[in-house]
Amino acid sequence: MPLPTADTLWPPTSPVVQTAVADWDAWWSAEPDRLEGRYLGRGYRDDAHTRPSQYRGGVVGALARWFWGQPTEPGEKRAKLHVPLAGDIARTSSELLFSEPPKLTGKGDATQARLDQLTEGGLHPTLLEAGEVCAALGGAYLRVVWDDEVSDHPWVDVVAADRAVPEFRYGKLVAVTFWTVLEDESSSDRRVFRHLERHEKGRIFHGLYEGSLTHLGSVRPLQDHPATAPLATEVDEDGGLDTGAPDHLTAAYVPNVRPARAWRHIPTATYWGQSDFQGIESLLDALDETYSSWMRDVQNGKGRIIVPDSMLQSLGPGKGAAWNEERRIYAGLNMLPRPGDPNPLTVVQFAIRVAEHRDTCAELVEQAVRQAGYSASTFGENGDGAAVTATEIKARERRSLATRARKALYWGPAVADITTALLAVEAGFRFGTAGLDLEPPKVEFQDSITEGPVELATTAELLNRAEATSRETLVRMLHPDWDQDQVDAEVDTILKETGAAVADPAMTGAEGPGAVPGFGEGGGEAD
Repeated sequence: MPLPTADTLWPPTSPVVQTAVADWDAWWSAEPDRLEGRYLGRGYRDDAHTRPSQYRGGVVGALARWFWGQPTEPGEKRAKLHVPLAGDIARTSSELLFSEPPKLTGKGDATQARLDQLTEGGLHPTLLEAGEVCAALGGAYLRVVWDDEVSDHPWVDVVAADRAVPEFRYGKLVAVTFWTVLEDESSSDRRVFRHLERHEKGRIFHGLYEGSLTHLGSVRPLQDHPATAPLATEVDEDGGLDTGAPDHLTAAYVPNVRPARAWRHIPTATYWGQSDFQGIESLLDALDETYSSWMRDVQNGKGRIIVPDSMLQSLGPGKGAAWNEERRIYAGLNMLPRPGDPNPLTVVQFAIRVAEHRDTCAELVEQAVRQAGYSASTFGENGDGAAVTATEIKARERRSLATRARKALYWGPAVADITTALLAVEAGFRFGTAGLDLEPPKVEFQDSITEGPVELATTAELLNRAEATSRETLVRMLHPDWDQDQVDAEVDTILKETGAAVADPAMTGAEGPGAVPGFGEGGGEAD
C-alpha cells in the first residue's frame, strides 16, 4: 500500500520549507492577526514587553525586530496597518497569464469540441485561481476529479502547494499525495482527522487517518468519517481505484519559477517553485511600518487644546472638571492679559509629513514589485491617466511581460498534461466517451494587451502596401475572434469591392476585368 501505514510526522516536509510557505500564506491572506501571529509567535513571552529573540542574532533575531515582530505594549491599542501588496502581486501575476482563457487546440472534431466545452465550462476561472495560488505559495497542483452526483464529466481542480507531498524524478512529477484536514477538535490533545489522496499513473489511493496537529496518527476505515464514507465502496482492498487512464498521471504540478533559491540545497524541495514573495518580505514589512507611521501622523495631526485649571468647569465633588470647546461665553474669568502671564490657551498641532511618507511608500512598492519581477506601471504607478498605445504599454511593462513569458513556459506543459489526462479518463471505462484523441493539445496564451483599431489599420496598410501578406491574413489580424466562414466571406467581399476578383477566361470564358480581348468561350480565337 503506497499510503503510510504507521504514525509519522505530518506533513513530512522540511521545517524550513514549511516555515517559508506559512509566512507567504500569511502575507497573501492580508490578515494582520495572522501576520502578527507568525512573527510574534517565534519566542514570544506573555510576561515580558520584549522577547528574548529580539536580542538574538541571525534570522530569528532579525525577524523579531521587524515591524510585525514587535509586540504591542500592554494597555495600548494596536496601531499597525497592513497594505495588501502581496495579494495584489499574486492576483496580478494570475491576470497577466489568464485574463483571457488560453486557446486549446486538439486533433479531431470530437476532441476540439470537448476542449472548447472544457474551456467554457469552468477551466478559465480554475486557472485564474491556480495562477494566484502559484504566485503566492511558489506552486500549485492541478488534478482531475469526478463525481457522478455533480457532473456527467470530470473536471480540473486546484490544490495549493502547502497541501501536497510531491515525488519528483529528475524534475518530473511521478506521484503526489494530497491531504485535507477533515476535522480538528478543540481539546487538549487536538484530535485531527486527515484524508490522504495519492495520485499515481492510472491509480488513486484514499486513506483516512486520526492523529494530532503534528502527527498523522493511525489508519481508520474510510466509512468512519462522512466525508470519506462514499469512497469506501469505490476502492479495492489496497485502498485504491483505477482511473481508466493507465498511462496518465491525473495530477500536474506548476512551479511558479525555478530554481527556488531558498531551498535548492534541500533534497525533498529541490524541484519546488519559488514564490513571488521570496526575498521581499522585509520590503512588505517596511511598507506596513511606513504606512502605519503615516496614519499615526494623521492621528497626531488632530488639533489639541491645552487649557488652565481655571477655565475648566467643575462637574461636582469627586467628579472632576471638563472643558466645553463649543461654549461661547465663560463668566467669572479674568481674561485681561497682564505682562508676563502665559497664554491661557495652548493649541498643539503636529505636522503631517505627507510627502515624505508618500515618497517612501512609493519607493518601497517599486522595489518590492521589481524584485518580484514586475514593472511598477503594472500596478498603476507612474501613470498620468493619458491614453497610450499598446506599443507604449508593452514598453512600460517590459519586465512584467518578460516574467509572464517565463511563467508561461511552466504553465503550458502542465495545462497540456492535465487536459490530456482528463481526456484519457473520459475515454476510459469510467465514462467511455468515444472519438477523443489523446495527443497533448496545443496551448496558446492570449495576449492580454490588444492593439487598438488605429494601430491595427496602420499595420495592415503597411503589410498590404509591401505585398508581404495575403488578404486572409489581414482579415484575421483585424478580426482574431472570427471563424473560418466569416473570414472567407469577408475576403470575398473585399475582393469583389476592389475589383480584384477576376474569373479565369481560359477556364470559364467569362468576360470581365482582366479578360484577354479576342478570346471567347473555349479559349479559341474569335472570328
